[in-house]
Amino acid sequence: MSQQSSPVVVVVGAGVAGLTAARDLARAGHRVLVLEGAPRAGGKLLRAEVAGIGVDVGAEAMLNRRPEGVQLARDLGLPVEHPTSATSRLWTRDALRPLPRSLMGVPLDLHQLAASGVLSEPGLARVYDEQPVPPSDEDRSVGQLVAAALGDEVVDRLVEPLLGGVYAGHARLLSARATVPALVALLERGPLLAGAATLPTSDTPVFAGLAGGMAGLVDALLADLATHPTVQVRYDAPVRELRRTPAGWALTVGPTTTAELIEADAVVLATPASPTGRLLRDVAPTAAAELAAIEHASMAVVSFAFRARDVAGLLALDASGFLVPPVEGRAIKAATFSFAKWAWVRAAGRGAEGSEGSKGADSAEDLVHLRTSLGRHREEAALQRADEELVAASLADLASAVGLTATPVDTHVQRWGGGLPQYAVGHLERVARIRAALVDLPGIAVCGAAYDGVGIPAVIGSAHRAAAAITQPGTMEP
Repeated sequence: MSQQSSPVVVVVGAGVAGLTAARDLARAGHRVLVLEGAPRAGGKLLRAEVAGIGVDVGAEAMLNRRPEGVQLARDLGLPVEHPTSATSRLWTRDALRPLPRSLMGVPLDLHQLAASGVLSEPGLARVYDEQPVPPSDEDRSVGQLVAAALGDEVVDRLVEPLLGGVYAGHARLLSARATVPALVALLERGPLLAGAATLPTSDTPVFAGLAGGMAGLVDALLADLATHPTVQVRYDAPVRELRRTPAGWALTVGPTTTAELIEADAVVLATPASPTGRLLRDVAPTAAAELAAIEHASMAVVSFAFRARDVAGLLALDASGFLVPPVEGRAIKAATFSFAKWAWVRAAGRGAEGSEGSKGADSAEDLVHLRTSLGRHREEAALQRADEELVAASLADLASAVGLTATPVDTHVQRWGGGLPQYAVGHLERVARIRAALVDLPGIAVCGAAYDGVGIPAVIGSAHRAAAAITQPGTMEP
């Protein structure tokens, strides 16, 4: 076992959380070593070429109304873009229907809801017959609260597809306090619909992205870290063991045959819940057990490129995509018409086919890109099919939903095994217990999607918090 001189802080994981924490630490004057077990950085931010054009095959947007993501992008000199005015739809009750304005499925406009046809007449009548839901100090699931107030059909056809798009989970299992705290706040004020009617409208875009895709955030973070001579990023360097030493921490890195011992004054674990729990098993068993109890959902993103002339009907639809309630029994849970949602995707596809090929520039054709997502929590068996089967299932659903029967120019299947942590009822208390268990361990912090939110801004926020716990020990609350 070889040994090398000790950096001050080791960051385990080179996803957005790890890279952001490393940047904060470097800016605070620390020497930093980032260890990534995979051959690349970025985690669930990933770009792939589909018909020769680089598109996101992981996360493709971030919340604009939470500041951490757009602020980091701007700090890195990246111009932020917003989606076009094309609207999302809901594929339910055998039709593509307008998606009513809502708070994660809780209707904010009853006239819109009625006109959309999303609910049956009995389901709509149940909404108008809202039942009181007494406030409680106990955490409850989103589905439990909304069903008690507005009926099961609102949960099945509105809440489920919206929550599923974020967590790939189920409304009746996900914590209301952790996933939709605004819903809990509304119920604490009184009737849900009355409270929803008082919510202010905003012209601020809900989502933001980057020209060229969200994977550009990873490129910019790596470029920024490269300007710091005290930062090193290593790939194919899995951390297998973490233990305390009199001087700080020791990490065992790499395969057993060529294991390397790296010592550090402090460690930031920016890995998913399961590997973080394994690393903490001997040094913080309580935190490790809590992390091991967090379940995860697997999903797949299937990306397509079509010739624009073959999908004229889709181009005329003026939709950014659609969500699919689980009760519909379809293979896909959502489709995103990337060419309609993001101006940069449409621009990248103009004249793309043949412009550099043997046919010559005169024969160049426009390409349009779109993607589907498949897979929900505890439904991993649906993803055990071959890539070709996931492509075929997606095309079958697209044909049924929007009449798309054209043959794609190219496809790409990206699987995300265990990619989304599930915020079960009691999640906030679990996170508090994890952090409390680490308080007495100086020089260690955790960050990532398992704690304060699965979206990019929340993950960045958790990285800022972890870096602050290292640079300002004793100042962070559990």
